[in-house]
Amino acid sequence: MADTGFVQPLLAPRSIALVGASDDSTKTSSRPLRYLRQAGYEGTIYPINPRRAQIGGERAWPSLSALPAVPDHAFILTPTEQALEAVEECARLGVPVATILATGFSEDRNAGPARVARLKSLCRNTRLRILGPSSLGAINLHHRTILTANAAFAEPDLPVGGTFVASHSGSMLGGLISRGKAHGVGFAGLVSVGNEIDLSLGEICAATLDDPEITSYMLFLESLRHADDLRAFALGAAARGKPIAAYKLGRSPVAAELALSHTGALAGQDDVADAFLADCGIARVENFETLLEVLPLLEHIPLGATTGRSPRVGILTTTGGGAAMVVDGLAGRGIEVVTPSKETFASIGAAGVAVQHERIVDLTLAGTRYDVMKASLEAMLAAPEFDMVVAVTGSSARFQPELAVRPVIDSAASGKPLAAFLVPDAPDALRLLAEADVPNFRTPEACADAIAAAYRRRTPRPAPLAAPLSSDTRQLDELEAYALLAGLGIDHAPSVSLPVDGSKLDLPFPYPVAVKALSAEIAHKTNVGGVVLNVMNAEELKAAILRIATSVATNCPGIALRHVLVQPMTSGLGEVLLGYRRDPDAGPIVLLAAGGIYTEIYRDRSIRLAPVDLAGAREMIEELSISRIFQGFRNRPAGDLEALARAIVAFSKLAEYSERGVIDAEINPFIVRPKGEGVLAIDALVQLAQQGDRDD
Repeated sequence: MADTGFVQPLLAPRSIALVGASDDSTKTSSRPLRYLRQAGYEGTIYPINPRRAQIGGERAWPSLSALPAVPDHAFILTPTEQALEAVEECARLGVPVATILATGFSEDRNAGPARVARLKSLCRNTRLRILGPSSLGAINLHHRTILTANAAFAEPDLPVGGTFVASHSGSMLGGLISRGKAHGVGFAGLVSVGNEIDLSLGEICAATLDDPEITSYMLFLESLRHADDLRAFALGAAARGKPIAAYKLGRSPVAAELALSHTGALAGQDDVADAFLADCGIARVENFETLLEVLPLLEHIPLGATTGRSPRVGILTTTGGGAAMVVDGLAGRGIEVVTPSKETFASIGAAGVAVQHERIVDLTLAGTRYDVMKASLEAMLAAPEFDMVVAVTGSSARFQPELAVRPVIDSAASGKPLAAFLVPDAPDALRLLAEADVPNFRTPEACADAIAAAYRRRTPRPAPLAAPLSSDTRQLDELEAYALLAGLGIDHAPSVSLPVDGSKLDLPFPYPVAVKALSAEIAHKTNVGGVVLNVMNAEELKAAILRIATSVATNCPGIALRHVLVQPMTSGLGEVLLGYRRDPDAGPIVLLAAGGIYTEIYRDRSIRLAPVDLAGAREMIEELSISRIFQGFRNRPAGDLEALARAIVAFSKLAEYSERGVIDAEINPFIVRPKGEGVLAIDALVQLAQQGDRDD
């Protein structure tokens, strides 16, 4: 069972020691005492400063050891070296939790590693839990514990509610609390996790899941450190119906390329993060503004609501231009705005409302009338062709807020998700919608972003058990890789090994054939002249072997090539790439992409956490643009996509077979043959790592 004993001293401490508290109001170290008193904290506060008898008019203590009792929580505000000494004193005294403000640990390449090792040793060998280093603190608004050095918390009347915030960036807590106040978001608590050398973001959030005052979570992520904790937290949140929204930095084209396979180049750090968060049921938004507005929508849209297909959105508006902005935003995210059916238009017409039969249902000025908007909304919310409806309101939302949004509020109980985008700046109308629990948005970008993030979430599953792997690796040659695939139930092309001296040329299959260098030391054979195609007879075969041996000797002088691999030339309807790797942060992932030599140029791919089930594999195929080729496009034969889906499932089970030690594997090309004829691996790469102890 996970340790949650740190939660009370972290977020609801009965006593707090402020180590290095300052009496100088211009210094950061003076803030926590001031904020705690301003908030009305009811516990005991021990300011500690050996050079002051009083801090802020209160008695100061020379050290932790001099205190009359062991505090629940020590907030260490001193510089780095003194902070280390204070943490060690906390450990000796039995302080349950220490938060470290100082930097100079993980981010310091020189002295940092030794400092981190000292802290980790204390956590292993004592009861102490550490938040940070580089943490700006932890806040519990219900408990009136404003334990932070963030200047934004000097603001009075902080908004109290049900959202718990966890952030890698301490400064972002100030941005969220101030912007949240303007958006009417109420917070239960906020925590700055810093470097996570002990307590991780996911571990802290998971420990709060059963707090009835916390109803949702907002995350600001810089990385996927401790992804296993984050995944376990997400699983628990899903089980309790508590939605999670995240804004993650790092949407850049820079890929975490691996030397062995295309998979590393295709599954860059941010691509993996996208797949990881979606598979954890976490709504990742693109815009910071959306993070503050998306949670009410997540509460109305179940996880995996439209699994296997794109969500279908209906739009009802009083302003065509405003609605068109939402349509553009959704289209850019691959979400279809659906034209109402004839039956839906008839239902709207039966209520006495005349509209054009177009994708956007534009009521124009008539939509400012309650009866017109209400009747039209009822018709669209009852229509089976929509998964959700967006009501877009024009200028009346600012000047007649009650009239403009009342029909939306009165229609919200239909059971189908309904959201509102208000084109003008209309704070009163937004407040009315929020009070009625109707998801509402200030910008079309945030509206589209939130809808896409909500429907992109999938129902999370527990992570597979995986043994730690050492850094010692070895690559399999192609025949060994085929043997591993066969064990998974994946078919490969018939293959035979021949010596490069040409002493044996007999083949168990007819010409034409492909000839390839066979060596565990050569990952990409084409790059070194290690492939010859369309070899038609024994004489050409002998020449091809000599050509490959000569080319490898020239391009790879350190490799002694002894064998080549020969396969019959094989064709199908097209090629895909199927990849697997143990991502250092997210864990096992499986990737499906357009195959062949142009894989990295097309960058047409779908990524999931491994293993996947058959439904997940079908989704991956559907997400791939090239899959249209295999669906009878322009009267072409249909491909065996069910066989491909079964192969994806089988391949992804590498995540469950930790004894194999596979860290990277790839089939490229993977030939898709006509329906009923299956799929066939034509080339395969596998890299193994030895199992062993790994220092996390």
